[in-house]
Amino acid sequence: MCPEQYSHGHHESVVAAHATRTAADSAAYLLPYLESGMNVLDVGCGPGSITADFANLVDPGMVTGVDPSEDVVAQARRTAAARGLTNIEFAAGNVYDLDYPDGTFDVVHAHQVLQHLADPVAALREMRRVTRPGGIVAVRDADFHGMSWYPELPELTEWMDTYQLIARGNAAEPDAGRRLTAWILEAGFTEFEPSASSWLYATPERRDWFGGGWADRVLHSAFAGQALERELTDQAGLERIAGGWRRWAQAPDGWFLMPSGEVLAWA
Repeated sequence: MCPEQYSHGHHESVVAAHATRTAADSAAYLLPYLESGMNVLDVGCGPGSITADFANLVDPGMVTGVDPSEDVVAQARRTAAARGLTNIEFAAGNVYDLDYPDGTFDVVHAHQVLQHLADPVAALREMRRVTRPGGIVAVRDADFHGMSWYPELPELTEWMDTYQLIARGNAAEPDAGRRLTAWILEAGFTEFEPSASSWLYATPERRDWFGGGWADRVLHSAFAGQALERELTDQAGLERIAGGWRRWAQAPDGWFLMPSGEVLAWA
């Protein structure tokens, strides 16, 4: 399995958030290139919501999801079964050593994965290896220092500072979005198309979901464990940050913009 320590972990608050993602809101830059009959690999598939959307779009093509967490893979299988999908399969897998022959897939996709890796360029090279000549490697990653919010609560600044320290302590790159083109070039791709898109949390419902989710993650997910273990803050600090997220969620003028870089690269 991958040697990295995942900055978010797999607490229920994290996995539940990932399970709400769709191909439409997380892979819109790729959708025009998906066609019926394609074989697709979804690397770091998590609970499989995006993967399942891909299966509908390329049917009767086959979609494969891989993730390093056996527990999350099991949840992804349940997701696919609940949707009645038969052209989809999941396996535990390592992005640095994918268990597939060269040129197996038409499209290899990774959403919010490279930011958590110590060697994203090696991962891109391995993704390219299992992509057929002329096929597509598609990656999308957030840019944490590109995020902006209002009201400018000090607790959210403290959250950002702490998360940056956690991620970098894991040899990861939380500002991955702005680096995708550099990594693509270093991995040896010569034909690629960069773009960017954002998620916005600015309605009462969206603020409640996002702010409440992050308040839970700050207190109960790997964020809490790693922050305390590395003495980046104490329990009172975690409570303060979580309280700031709840205050932000209740602000009628609350706004949080999360940008992501994205690249389509042709093998």
